[in-house]
Amino acid sequence: MKVIASSIRKGNIIEREDGQLYVVLTAESFHPGKGTPTTQIDMRRLSDGVKTTDRYKTTEQVERAFVEDRDFSFLYQDGEGFHFMNDESFEQLQVSDDILGDQAQWLQEGMKVILSMFNGVPVGIQLPARVTVEITETEPVVKGQTASSSYKPAKLATGARVMVPPHVAAGTRIVVLTEDGTYVERAKD
Repeated sequence: MKVIASSIRKGNIIEREDGQLYVVLTAESFHPGKGTPTTQIDMRRLSDGVKTTDRYKTTEQVERAFVEDRDFSFLYQDGEGFHFMNDESFEQLQVSDDILGDQAQWLQEGMKVILSMFNGVPVGIQLPARVTVEITETEPVVKGQTASSSYKPAKLATGARVMVPPHVAAGTRIVVLTEDGTYVERAKD
């Protein structure tokens, strides 16, 4: 579907002249005092993760790929990839590591995710904004450290590493933002 370049937003998937699919990371429109307004689009190729930037006139046509978002539950991971199940049809789907990228570290069994499908093939994933994970290892508390100024590294049950306040110990469940892996708070459960 052709759309004008100025209507492209972050998260859209577009198809370039080379036939490859790209996910939009940022899209900015520039309106100079003189000259033609332009839209600069930073994007990442879905097939191999290569980043690129294109600049279009704001009225130029860009091919936007029709991507369908569907709800899935994460089942498990094995040597072949990550396995998900459609909650409505119970159809199972295998997704490779390169599509998930560093978001794979936040996946937990039974987690509800949204898979973006293009022609029946998964091309992207959206995780919940926050996840609750247990800390498996962290450094012991050092006496005299103030909670406001310093953080210490911690390893989570999913294998991810985050920085946590000094008062948080191993065995504690914490809430983490999946977008950038920052500590939010101790879990209330």
